[in-house]
Amino acid sequence: MRFKLIYPKWAKLNRQTEFHLPPHGPVVFAATLPAYVELDFVDENLDEIDFEEPVDVVGISMMLTVQVKRGWQIADRYRRQGVKVIFGGIATMLHAEETMAHADAVFLGEAEGRMEGLLEDLRLGRLKPCYDYLDRRPDIGLVGPARRDILKRELYNHKGVQMVDLVHASRGCRFNCYPCAVSYLGGREFRPRPIDQAVAEMAGIDNNRLFIVDNSLAQNTQWELDLFREMIPLKKNWCSHPIEDKPQVLDLAAQAGAWYVYQAVFDTSDYIKERIKRYHDHGIGVEGTILLGLESHDEEFIKRLIDFLLEIELDLAEFTVLTPFPHTRAYEELSRQGRILSTDWDDYSADRVVYQPKQMSPERLGELLDYAWNTFYQDEPQHIKMARLFKQVVQREMAADTFRPRERRLRQRSFGRVAE
Repeated sequence: MRFKLIYPKWAKLNRQTEFHLPPHGPVVFAATLPAYVELDFVDENLDEIDFEEPVDVVGISMMLTVQVKRGWQIADRYRRQGVKVIFGGIATMLHAEETMAHADAVFLGEAEGRMEGLLEDLRLGRLKPCYDYLDRRPDIGLVGPARRDILKRELYNHKGVQMVDLVHASRGCRFNCYPCAVSYLGGREFRPRPIDQAVAEMAGIDNNRLFIVDNSLAQNTQWELDLFREMIPLKKNWCSHPIEDKPQVLDLAAQAGAWYVYQAVFDTSDYIKERIKRYHDHGIGVEGTILLGLESHDEEFIKRLIDFLLEIELDLAEFTVLTPFPHTRAYEELSRQGRILSTDWDDYSADRVVYQPKQMSPERLGELLDYAWNTFYQDEPQHIKMARLFKQVVQREMAADTFRPRERRLRQRSFGRVAE
């Protein structure tokens, strides 16, 4: 069976330094396919789709809401050619009803242990419109190493610099944050993979730089300690979402190669200030994820928050506006109040205001988003701050004798002396 797996393109954030990470969803899904499937993967952000190439079935993996309209276009074209199309991925789950109009089947939930049955239905001509496993999650022990062999590795370098590979050690999240859909997608139960399996996958990745994409590592103290302890011998450098703010956890994370974290900065409290300092004291960089436009945010608060970010010396910051994605508490509340202004999913890029903020006009919130980017990076551009983070990881790799000399020459040309 010839199976073409497609990851649709999308427009990047206007202010973001553009680089492309190898996508996680498609390589995890690929690992669930039986051995008889001949798989071809196309990341449309970096490669073109050959619509004329013979294929038995097309799978479209959508992670982001801003991918869905392009995904539908791709599906419509293949279906006009008589090719069956199956959708999966996070954005498919968030937009399942609309996506069904463009699909022969949609798959909702986690794929481990389920693909044999779906492909048998396809072979026998009895494909169902929807395979809904959202509330029937597989044994987490079935999660195997992702199929990174389907990637064209040379496409995922940024100016000659090897970027991170994505991996996960758990699923689910016990938190239920206002703007987040994870509790709908993966449930509110924290489900860690067996540590030996997760660490073995990390060890097998031919890249010293990883992004552990778990929703939060700060969910179970003992699990964090055990995971980091087992990661120390790998000599990998990695970034992640938040790590628990406890001295023993941070110390082991640093020993295990914690490079930097994505940390939400939601107020100007001493707690946040001290938390960032503790990361830095352990040699862990911080990229602040700053969400603007919450109900309590007025213009004065946003300007004060930007001043605070400069004061606490974040290594990087990424600014977005509240975006009410389907199946989030934000969507339910704003929809109920009649405050959602657009359901054009191409607008749901997190840098466009698609709802009526409580404290200001949509236009003013957009202006304050520009103000945040301009002010934070006025003294040092984003690419220079990013280069400083890469300098940190390169120094670690050289000390551990895991640095690749060829990349050093390429990096020197790309980033200049700031990365030396």
